[in-house]
Amino acid sequence: MISLEKFNSYPEYTCYSDLVNQVDPNNSPQIILTHRASNQINSSCKKLGIFSGSFNPITLAHSKMIEIAHQCYEFDEILLLIAKANVDKGVFGLPIEARLLTLKLHAKNQSNISIGISSHGRYIDKIAALKQIYPKHTEFNFIVGYDTLVRIFDPKYYNDIQDELTTLFMECKFIVANRKGVSIHDIKQFLNQPHLRSYQEFIEYINLPDFYADLSSTDIRNRIDAGEKISHLVPPSITYFFD
Repeated sequence: MISLEKFNSYPEYTCYSDLVNQVDPNNSPQIILTHRASNQINSSCKKLGIFSGSFNPITLAHSKMIEIAHQCYEFDEILLLIAKANVDKGVFGLPIEARLLTLKLHAKNQSNISIGISSHGRYIDKIAALKQIYPKHTEFNFIVGYDTLVRIFDPKYYNDIQDELTTLFMECKFIVANRKGVSIHDIKQFLNQPHLRSYQEFIEYINLPDFYADLSSTDIRNRIDAGEKISHLVPPSITYFFD
């Protein structure tokens, strides 16, 4: 089991708890930045890389995705984002405030990484909130895994899927990583379905090495519950919480 005693020793933990309570999924989409990069976007026409995930906890796979995407696409700023109202997942494992703390510690010595919490889970809602806090004409690039890409095209998340997807892809691009058992070729085949081909031009790809493609937060939580060491699977900045 994960103990919160170590998290409670950080003053930020209580502050983050208050922020989580301020974010209301029943109101208009909102993003609160809990940590801002020193090298941040403050003028128009810059490139923002956004990795929206549960980070429950953040893993070496997450950090490798960020690293490779940044190397390939040279973002001016990277935003790690946690949604209070995730589309599919309730809150389990680490509380959101604990995840925000681990993300801050991970970003502490990285000048281009910001951290935020989103009231809403859908990407179209996140964009509406991002446009309120970033300069006009900021280029939004979402870093996602294959499973997330599949959910983006699932009709159950939309009232009018065609109209909403058109709006979504007018506002952003997606950078998709492979995962265990799903290669870049497989992802391209998925997008080659007749009803998805028109979106291919808005999607780029990054290839994770096998070690990272096989790694998941679920596996790490299971290892923690089983009393196994996970220090080789998460960023060094957060191993303290799981020793």
